[in-house]
Parts: sequence; structure tokens; C-alpha cells
Amino acid sequence: MIRKIIILCIAALIAIPSWSQDVKEQQERKKLLEDEIAMIDEQLSSTSKKRKESLNTLILTRQKLEARKKLIEQLDDDIAGYDRSISSTNTMIGRLNDRLDTLRKYHADLVLGAYKTRDNKVWFMYILSSKDLNQGLRRWSYLKNISASVRQQARAIKSTELDLQLENAKLEDLKAKSMEARSKREDERDALSAEERRTNTLVVQLSRQEKSMKRDIEKKRKEVERLNDEIERILAEAVKQQKSGEGTAVDYALSAKFGDNRGKLPWPVSGVVIQKFGQNYHPVFKNLKMPYNNGINISASAGSNANAVFDGVVKQILVMPGYDQCVLVQHGEYFTFYCKLKRVYVKSGDKISTGDRIGEISLNEDGNAELHFQLWKGTTKQNPENWLR
Repeated sequence: MIRKIIILCIAALIAIPSWSQDVKEQQERKKLLEDEIAMIDEQLSSTSKKRKESLNTLILTRQKLEARKKLIEQLDDDIAGYDRSISSTNTMIGRLNDRLDTLRKYHADLVLGAYKTRDNKVWFMYILSSKDLNQGLRRWSYLKNISASVRQQARAIKSTELDLQLENAKLEDLKAKSMEARSKREDERDALSAEERRTNTLVVQLSRQEKSMKRDIEKKRKEVERLNDEIERILAEAVKQQKSGEGTAVDYALSAKFGDNRGKLPWPVSGVVIQKFGQNYHPVFKNLKMPYNNGINISASAGSNANAVFDGVVKQILVMPGYDQCVLVQHGEYFTFYCKLKRVYVKSGDKISTGDRIGEISLNEDGNAELHFQLWKGTTKQNPENWLR
């Protein structure tokens, strides 16, 4: 029994760091999802004052739906984890109770034996009645150590009782957390149902605006094409100058550092991606292609600033229809673009560091800040989300 208890304790100690790490990671994921939902709520609150029926409202609402679904999945995982922990704790409590019963019985036998042998004459009679010398020696050893054994068993009982109290307290804590998670999950499910109804209503309302939306998309397509052509021209010229030795030499050390930070770069603004990289389709008319996106569009709170994602040099500032001011920053072989800025804080030739303010982001039709961000390696476009942490 003691050997089994020791093995169980060792196994539990080995599992604790892994389990604690899992719990910490789950809590961090939940916190990120809750922060994203709060951020979207803030932007939707602003949107409701400006324009309630817009594509951005629909996109933000859908983003919120996805975040809430992930949060519910996380809560389901938490509840399953609590159930496993409760089952494991109940098993441990059962084993401790069994051990306590065994210890108490053994202790009672020891106490009874000590009582019977309290007279020295009984000791001698007990030893002399042994079948052989070995049994006599064993009995002598037992009688000699009986008091110490009684005390040792009493300590073992107290220790086991303490372990049992701790496990019972842990069980109550797990049950309370499980109930809290179940309650939160129900609240999130109710909120999800309400948001799904809101999304369906928005889709119906927006589907009536097909003609005007198609006109807007065509206008947007021309703006995107002009921006992409200009960016590609600038990059092609910069790369050509670098290769010919006419322009500034490439800082390969900076390039290497930038490349090493793939997936670790800070976001240029804290917000929600409402248009992803590459080919996207209309959120209402699924067969309608949106203009190809060479970067990502991030919706943020009004008054937000765009910040540098890495050390670099401001290469150029240009103004483009539909994109306001754009700032091109060079990081060795890499380039980042920050577009839709209504105010710029830097000038061409400035050396900037990670996190430096580049400019204030313009507001979209809903009253939220919207940054268009691109990332290139030479003349090869990159998906920024693969680079941002």
C-alpha cells in the first residue's frame, strides 16, 4: 500500500508542471479572445453611432462571432479538464480513505499489543513461547520497537488525514470553478445566439444594396490597382538601384534580424483584421470577388496611431486616392507599408525604431480607424499575418 501511494505521489508531482502549464496557456488564450471581443464591441459601439448597416459592421460582427465560438470551445475544454481533475481527485480521496482505514486498523492492533504487553512478565512469556530462535528474535525486536511503531503510525495517520483534507479542499475548489465555467459558457451561448440573429438581419439588409455595392467594389478595385501598381513600381526601382549600386546599400544585418522575427513582429496597431491577405470574396454576395489584397486591413479605435513593426529607414511618403497618405519603411531587403494615414509624424530619410509612431490612422465610413498594411521581401509580397505575433 505504501509503495503504491509513493508511486501515485511521484506521478502526480511529474504531472503538475505540465498540467499547470496547460492551465496557464488556456487562461492566456481565453484572455486574448475576451480582449478581442471587447475590442470589437468598442468598435461596433462607435459604428452604431455612424452607420449601422455597413459591410464593416457585418465583418466585425462575424469576427466577434468567430471569437465567441472559440471562447466557447475553450470553456468546453476547461470544463472537460475540470471534470478529469475532479475524477482524479475523487480517486485519490478514495485511495487516501482506504489507506487511512488500513493505518487506523494497524494502529489499533499496535495499541492493543502494547496494552497486552505492558507487564514485563508477559514479554518474557511471549518470547519464551517462540517455536525457534529466529521467531524469538523477531518477537523481541517487535516488543522492543512497539512504542516507536505506535508513535510512527499515529504520525502517518495525521499526515494522511492532512492529505485528505487538502484533497477535499481541492475537490471543492474544482467543483466551484467547473460551475463557474459552465455558467459562463451558457452566457456566451446566449450572446452567440443573439449575435447570429443580428448577423442574419444585417445580411438581409445589405443584400438589398447589391447595385450600390457593386459600384463601390468597382471604385475600390481601381483604387487598389493604382496603389498596387505604384508600390510595385517603387519596389522594383529600389531593388534595381540596390543591384546596380546606385542606391543605398542593403543592410543585410538588419535584413537577417527582420527575417529572424517572422511570427514575432508587433502589430502596427491594436485592432481586428477585417480584410485578409490575398483573394477575398464579398461577405454578402459569395460569388463576387473583392479586389486582390496585397496586405491586410486592420480596424481599430478612432484616434489610433500606426507604429513601426521593426527598426528601419523611412524610404518614401506618397498620397494615393482612397488610401490617403502612405509611408514606406525599408528594413534591409524587407519593406513595410502603412496606408490610410490622415497625419504623418515622420519624413523621408528618418531612422525609426520598433514601436515608433508613424502616423495617425484615417477614419473609415463607420467612424473607426482603418489601417492598410503591407509587407514585402524585395518585390515578393508577403502575408503580414504570418509575420506578426
